Amino acid sequence: MKIIFMGTPDFAVGALEALLKAGHEVTAVVTQPDKQKGRDRKVQFSPVKECALAHGLTVLQPARIKTPEAVETLKKYEADIFVVAAFGQILSKEILEMPRYGCINIHASLLPKYRGASPIQYAILNGDDVTGVTIMQMNEGMDTGDILTMKAIPVEKDDTGGSLFEKLSALGAELLIKTLPKIEAGEIIPVKQQEEDATHVRMLTKNMGRIDWKKDADVLERLVRGMNPWPSAYCSFRGKSLKVWRAEISREEQKEEIVRTGLFRHNEEKETIPGEVLLVKKDSIYVQTGRDVLVLKEVQFEGKKRMPVQDFLLGCQVKAGEFFES
Repeated sequence: MKIIFMGTPDFAVGALEALLKAGHEVTAVVTQPDKQKGRDRKVQFSPVKECALAHGLTVLQPARIKTPEAVETLKKYEADIFVVAAFGQILSKEILEMPRYGCINIHASLLPKYRGASPIQYAILNGDDVTGVTIMQMNEGMDTGDILTMKAIPVEKDDTGGSLFEKLSALGAELLIKTLPKIEAGEIIPVKQQEEDATHVRMLTKNMGRIDWKKDADVLERLVRGMNPWPSAYCSFRGKSLKVWRAEISREEQKEEIVRTGLFRHNEEKETIPGEVLLVKKDSIYVQTGRDVLVLKEVQFEGKKRMPVQDFLLGCQVKAGEFFES
């Protein structure tokens, strides 16, 4: 098939590579405009643009895809279908109806669950056992189009936002290649989404990574995984920012054992406070939460490198009775 591909981040690169490997003709690639990053304001290409240029493909970067000029440009590149994967702009009705088979989107959730910008992270934050990829026929709504194909995978207990991102990117590329011939052959019966089951997720912000020690350890452990790699889970310690990259849960029933070690001189008349360090071992820091204990295993102090707690403690002596702050 002749295809115009629209995408921007790493998530979309696998799908573009898969289209080319499968022998489809990508007549043009549409991605977001270049951005300036860093102190030196160096221009940075999107991952999709870098991939497209490496394959000698035509790259289009309209600031607004809905403008008459952008629409006319798209018409110049013959395509049977538009494939969209995390492009970052809303397509107009005129664009959606332009190709013969319309526009399809690769969405990283089992729709209608988690419509919106950050379905991968929310699957972890909410403790889901299963997630997946949906290929949908696009309409004018936000992830509201008919479902064409769908595939689920388990969310592993150690999955992070980054690891699940990679798995769903690969799954989306695989499902896309299996779906396109079925679309061309007319073998797919679109399924309407059940609106009563729909949920929506918003774009991640840096502030979402802040650790509130009053929350349960289960919630915070998922926050650590879900916010990895961005914006990361973080708190304050001794007036500086501390990122938590890996953590485990120690249940409330284990607390007496923690206290009995003698490293934490527990006053039975004083209840522990969320954020309080209960115990420090050579490779772990045990911190009280609203319920249960969060065990820090990998951290990054402000201005320092990411490191296992064992290495962190060599340069920063943490004592039981100190506090981590939100």
